[in-house]
Amino acid sequence: MSDCIFCKIAKGEIPSVKIYEDELVYAFLDLGPINFGHTLVIPKEHHESSSTIPEATAGRMFHVGSRIGIALKRLDAYDAFNLHLADGAAAGQVVMHAHLHVIPRGVEDTFRWNWRQLKYAENQMAEMAKSIQEKLKLD
Repeated sequence: MSDCIFCKIAKGEIPSVKIYEDELVYAFLDLGPINFGHTLVIPKEHHESSSTIPEATAGRMFHVGSRIGIALKRLDAYDAFNLHLADGAAAGQVVMHAHLHVIPRGVEDTFRWNWRQLKYAENQMAEMAKSIQEKLKLD
């Protein structure tokens, strides 16, 4: 996609601080990190949604992301890491090129996910599982 900022970064048309690159993915430091070292892993091909990324590329994104997370832990500045992929604007995706966040975490980093926790009504969980299973299509 000609106007996609992440496509331009992957092609070297816009500067970035590269962490890793291979034939399928490109990883670079996020300009507005949650914690220093926060890295984005993107497919080199343009995909708005994770649902269109070929399985080999998606697998590579998560493999590279986890290896970067481990490298961040080896810096001795962080205890853990999050892998986060938002799929769609309603999920918080801002750049419409699929990307995996690798967010280094420390026990006292003060960043908190503000996730709510709902409770299923009786039988609602089983009904939800059945609905999902009926729509699930795996290649």
